[in-house]
Amino acid sequence: MPENIALVTGSSSGFGLLTCVELAKAGFHVIASMRNVGRREQLDRMAENAGVTGFIDVRALDVTRFDLLPGFVQTMVQDYGRIDVLVNNAGFAVGGFAEDIRLEELRLQFETNFFGAVAMTKAVMPIMRHQRSGHIVQVSSISGLHGAVSISSYSASKHALEGWSESLRMEVNALGIKVVLVEPGAYDTGIWTRGAVMGKDAVKDTSPNFQRSLRMREQLKKIPKADPLAVARAIVAIAQNPNPKLRYLVGRDAKIQLALKRILPWKVYERLIANFLKIDGKA
Repeated sequence: MPENIALVTGSSSGFGLLTCVELAKAGFHVIASMRNVGRREQLDRMAENAGVTGFIDVRALDVTRFDLLPGFVQTMVQDYGRIDVLVNNAGFAVGGFAEDIRLEELRLQFETNFFGAVAMTKAVMPIMRHQRSGHIVQVSSISGLHGAVSISSYSASKHALEGWSESLRMEVNALGIKVVLVEPGAYDTGIWTRGAVMGKDAVKDTSPNFQRSLRMREQLKKIPKADPLAVARAIVAIAQNPNPKLRYLVGRDAKIQLALKRILPWKVYERLIANFLKIDGKA
């Protein structure tokens, strides 16, 4: 059995799927969790092609079933003896202008993206504290460092994850536990297409933002999406690094966006965004 055990949430697609395969290729034994194991076909196929099928154990897990998470983690420890790396990747995006998002939709976004990651982290903390070692990798987003038009709910959940994780890092670093934030830019993972959940009021033509959202959608289609394999490989490098940094911004677009926000006066920055996305004051 490989020495290093990694637990990855949200492993049925996107960053989670690729991270599982890349970790296994790097010598980790991977517990690939997903809400619906019926969606494991793509992971199984990629693992087989990479020759790492025997190093990936697929398990069913819904990170919003908070009461079940400690038991799940204990079962993993019973089966494998330890957990060296937790990758909190499970998440989705609620789309729509903030004005159109219902409170219950915003709460649902936080249940997975923030509270799910917090609950998983708290479930593994006693194990890592006992080991005096462990890496907790939070898959955040560039949207956790600046606001983003029409995904305020997603951005808010990632901002919360950023603040909580930064605080946790300072609390547990002396215990040998490394908390790391990975902040990707735009990658072709499906989170903004098949994985997106649109606010119910946001898609109605009665929305005061309906025409603005249509114009913005056309603009967003023009933005190229990078290969998500770069993010998976960055996570593997972090998992192998005994002393990783707090934050890893991944993607040229993410670095440019953050630089513009920091360098430009705010009024210039917001005008630039509004012009680019075609969300001026027109109906």
